[in-house]
Amino acid sequence: MPPFFSLPPLSQGGALSQTLKTQGYAVMDADTVQTLSLAPADQMLAWTGLWNDLPADAYLRDGGRYRRRRHSCFVIAGNALRQAPHRPHWQPVEYNALHGGMQRHFEPMESTMVQSSAWMQLLTWLGRVCSDLKGVKTWYAEAHQFRIDTTDGIGRPTPEGAHRDGVDLVAVFLVDRQGVKGGETRVFEAEGPQGQRFTLAQPWSVLLLDDERVIHESTPIQPITEGGYRDTLVVTLRGGGFQER
Repeated sequence: MPPFFSLPPLSQGGALSQTLKTQGYAVMDADTVQTLSLAPADQMLAWTGLWNDLPADAYLRDGGRYRRRRHSCFVIAGNALRQAPHRPHWQPVEYNALHGGMQRHFEPMESTMVQSSAWMQLLTWLGRVCSDLKGVKTWYAEAHQFRIDTTDGIGRPTPEGAHRDGVDLVAVFLVDRQGVKGGETRVFEAEGPQGQRFTLAQPWSVLLLDDERVIHESTPIQPITEGGYRDTLVVTLRGGGFQER
């Protein structure tokens, strides 16, 4: 039996800014992402294979072997994008109680992806979304390629639990999922009782989060076929500079 997916509440492109301002998050399908960002779908789909070559995450404090990743940083100023010098990923403990407070060094993303025109279009679009929401600024973006697999029988997309990231905007793109069940996304008001649960399943659909207003998590995945995995691209945008010690 194929896995059951609870459908996310999709937002229309024209209402994106208002949706984010009203409820603190928005979900869009791949066609809407392509329409708004102008990033060609064929180029984005061609990136999928790059998730097959992610190094293991050596910093998992729960002893797991289920996460692989790459990480690179960028600066977005209007429609201009530049890659920042490679730097470690750092979060304060108040936002990541499990892995915060330490410098985590990951291999950079492949140049074939981050030097492409589609990548520039995708990130500058996210910059425009963030400026519509927070006011026009230079945005400091960190991009993470994640593969969560079922090597240990279970994979945890968010081992730190429900959390904020300490940024202005978070974008979670579902890149691929094969042979797994679970991986349900949960979004909750940071200062209220409301919440939403759904499962991203379409490649290059996206969840956008106003990080000041909501907390989020994804439930563990389990295999339904051998070698199951879930691939995502997570991009965070922050005004004023990168998070650092």
